[in-house]
Amino acid sequence: MEFVYNDGGRSKAGFKGTTGDCTCRAISIAMPELSYRQIYDRLIEYGKRERFSKRNRIKSHPRTGVNRKTIRKFLEDHGFIWRPCMSIGSGCRVHLKKEELPSGRIICSLSKHLTAVVDGVINDIYDCSREETRCVYGYWYREE
Repeated sequence: MEFVYNDGGRSKAGFKGTTGDCTCRAISIAMPELSYRQIYDRLIEYGKRERFSKRNRIKSHPRTGVNRKTIRKFLEDHGFIWRPCMSIGSGCRVHLKKEELPSGRIICSLSKHLTAVVDGVINDIYDCSREETRCVYGYWYREE
């Protein structure tokens, strides 16, 4: 699968260095109508609404990681639809390959990572496809 370096507007927003901001990056690439900074600030607000529990001991932050439930709430509120590609015991059926994913702007959920795929091209800061063997747990898309 083709790869294009894209930080989602992170450097343009004035952020420097490296961090675990894949959620914010992927969303900003999939939602070009909002800037990286706008998504960053909105994810902080969503994180403030989280409640602590045994599984959720720290609040989400776009710089250090966003809770799966918070990602789901944020994307659903912005018109995205979840399409699961795996179920318990099913094994990997969809890989990070152009032929196995739909066209358009989608956000793929991978193991410990989110990446944006635009018309079959990975837009991220590194090629996360593992030579097209990486399993896609599911993806977020918007109907146009």
